[in-house]
Amino acid sequence: MSDLVVIVYPTEAKAEEMRQKIIGLQKEYLIQISDAAIAVMHEGGKIKLNQLLNTTALGAASGGFWGLLIGAIFLMPVFGAAIGAASGALGGALTDYGVNDGFMKELATNLQPGNAALFVLIQKMTGDKVLEALKGTGGVVLKTSLDHSQEQKLRDALAGSPAAQRQELAPASTEPTPNPIPGV
Repeated sequence: MSDLVVIVYPTEAKAEEMRQKIIGLQKEYLIQISDAAIAVMHEGGKIKLNQLLNTTALGAASGGFWGLLIGAIFLMPVFGAAIGAASGALGGALTDYGVNDGFMKELATNLQPGNAALFVLIQKMTGDKVLEALKGTGGVVLKTSLDHSQEQKLRDALAGSPAAQRQELAPASTEPTPNPIPGV
C-alpha cells in the first residue's frame, strides 16, 4: 500500500529542491516512491503541474520507434514513424501514472500564488533515516494518508522542532520513568 504526502513550499524552486533530495534518498534505498509531482499556483489562479515523468514525450518516442520499425517492414519508414509518434504522443497524454492530475489540481487551488505543493507517493521507506534527512527543511504538510503519529513526526521533522528530537532521544525501554514531583 502506498502513502501520499503533500507538502507546501513557498516557491517552486524549494519544492524542486526537496523533490531532488527525495530522489537522492531513493538512490540510497532509504525510500521508494511511485511518483513525485509539483503543483504550482501562478498569478491569476493558473495551476501548473510539473510531473516527474513526461508521458507524452515518452509515448511519442516509443511510438516513433515502433512506427519506424513497422514502416520499414512495409517500405514506408517516414510515414510509419510519423503515425507512430502521433499515436504514441496521444496515448502518453491520456495516460496518468501515480497521483491523479485532477486531485493535484483540486488541492492546488488552496495554494497562495507563487506557492508550490510537492506530491509524493511513497511505496516504502525507512522512516527514521528519511525523517533525519528531512529535518529542518521547512514546508507545511497539507495532506497525508499517514496515521496521526507518523504525520506528527513528519511535521516535527520538517519544522526541525525539539519535539521530534525528544522522540528520537527517548529511551526504548518499557519501564516506567520515576515521577520527578515528590508525593504525586
